[in-house]
Parts: sequence; C-alpha cells; structure tokens
Amino acid sequence: MSKVENQVRVGITIGDPNGIGIETILKVFADQRMNEIVLPIIYGNTDILRFHRKVLDMGDVRLNSTSSAEEVNPKKINVVNVWDDKWEPTLGSPDKEAGAYAFKSLKAAVEDLASNKIDVLVTCPINKDTIQSDEFNFPGHTEYLASMANVEESLMFLVSDRMRIGVATGHVPLKDVSANLTKESIIKKLRLMHESLQRDFGVNRPKIAVLGLNPHAGDNGLLGTEELDIILPAIREVEHEMFVKGPYGADGFFGTAAFQQFDGVLAMYHDQGLAPFKALAFDSGVNYTAGLPIVRTSPDHGTGYEIAGKGQANEGSLRAAIFTAIDVYKYRKVYREMKANPLR
Repeated sequence: MSKVENQVRVGITIGDPNGIGIETILKVFADQRMNEIVLPIIYGNTDILRFHRKVLDMGDVRLNSTSSAEEVNPKKINVVNVWDDKWEPTLGSPDKEAGAYAFKSLKAAVEDLASNKIDVLVTCPINKDTIQSDEFNFPGHTEYLASMANVEESLMFLVSDRMRIGVATGHVPLKDVSANLTKESIIKKLRLMHESLQRDFGVNRPKIAVLGLNPHAGDNGLLGTEELDIILPAIREVEHEMFVKGPYGADGFFGTAAFQQFDGVLAMYHDQGLAPFKALAFDSGVNYTAGLPIVRTSPDHGTGYEIAGKGQANEGSLRAAIFTAIDVYKYRKVYREMKANPLR
C-alpha cells in the first residue's frame, strides 16, 4: 500500500536496541492520530520491536513487518527488516552487538533516503562507543551523515520552540576546542546557520548571536584572546551579509534570557550550548543537522540505559524530532518554490 495524501514518509532508525529508542517509538505511535500526517517506517527488526513491546506491555501497538520501504501500510507502524538474525536485547547494557545492529539500522535508512524511498530521517540515540567499526568511524550521527552526503561542513543545530543553538566545534574534546576554532570555521558555521534559518525554519531575516569562548567573553583579553583574535573578526567579516551580534559571555547571555531576542545562537563548544539548551528544553529539544541536502533530526537525549525497559522514557523529544523533520521538509519545498519564482 502507498502513503495516503498529506502523509510524510518518515524513516526512523532504532538507535541502540539496548536503550530507550524503541520504547519512545512505540509510545509515539501508540497515538494513532500520528498516522494522519506521518507514514512511519522503522529500520530494524520486527522481533526486536516485539520484544520491547512485550516488556513494556504495549501489545495494542500494531506492527507491519516488511522487507522494503516501498511495501508499507499507512495505518500501521511499518518495520523494515534490515536483518534476520535471532538476537535478543540486553536492556540497559552497552555491547558491541547492539552497536552493530544500530549501525545496520542507520545504514539501511540512509540508503533508502538517498533512493527517495523515504522523505526525512529521524535517528534514535546511539552509543557512540559501541557503534564504532570499520564502516562507522565517526564521533556521531552528524559527522557520518555529512560524510555520506559528501558535505565538508555541517552544523549541529539544537532546536526547540524556545531557542535554536548551533555549535562551532561539535564533538571535540574540551582541551582541543581552542585549537579547532578559526575565523574561517566560525564564518562557515554562521553562514550555515543563517541559510538554515531561512531555508529550513522559514525565518526571513534571521538574528544570530555569537558566544565567546572564555569567561565573560575574555574581558577584553584579560581572560583569553580568542574573542579578539578569532571570534570578533569572524563576526565583523559577515555582518554585512547578516544580522549577527557578539561575542557574548555565555553565563550572562543565558542568565538574562538574552537568547529570546535572537533566532539562532552559535556556541563555541558542545557543552556551552547543550547544557543551557537541555536545561530549558530537555523533553522537547531536537538535534537537527543543518547544511545537508537531506532532512535529519534526532531526539535530544542519549540511550537512557538506566531506565531502559522500565516504561519511564519520555517520548516528547522523539515526537518533536518527527514534527521538526516534517516542518523542515515542508519549509524547504516552499523555499524552493520561492527561489524558482522570485517575483511571486
């Protein structure tokens, strides 16, 4: 059966099968209203979803087992069987087998996305250690997807209804952040953010804030010179292209809620941006990869081993990731139409 009108084909990877990803999938689609706008296509194995369904006592969630994303039922949760192995999860425990199956799910979904068998991709959380292999040698989803798309630069963009935060250095050890910051790299991230806000989120004239690296944004060189030598020159070079201000001291910027005055914020490193973001939007935050030709989102949480199989996982972030992917998909269609017919 093909999709019904208005449904978007959403490919969803299971993430680490020993974690909470599958639980959140089942909880999201236990609400049958989701099928009115979403055609869910889960990449994994029907037996593993049934295992989680039984553990969680969610037998009323209907699954449709299939071997292809082209053979789906628009009224059910469709599970594309990526493997036939008989393997049972060990909930709450990281192991290499679980990582291998997480990668199989991801690889199959990416291939179908490239073949236009799905419209958007939503990835459930992986264990960045156990998934490592000869085929997956990346810090995370963002870098893997950029490599698959042959894109040199992408942007980890955390979005919610309260704020949007991108990171200049991504998954980099804290001791290496300063060495990875250059004027050129910050300019690239700012341009990616500006373009994404316009194309993916429908913001016509984005306002972007840039955070400093050091406490108090360096206090004019007293606490570090990266602001004077790298960050401010980057801002000066692009401020004729876009509305961009900074660098701001991160503590005061978030403490005074100054972020509410901007459409996007560029943080210098991972935790500088993600700590305040998760504090304000943990159950509704979405990890979006900007700068790719495809649409990919992810819930803004980890594998949740400590609560796996206990029925305690909050599905809000996954639901938000699905809706965000659909919104971006539709915004991009409108953006393409505007570019094709600029006078209209």
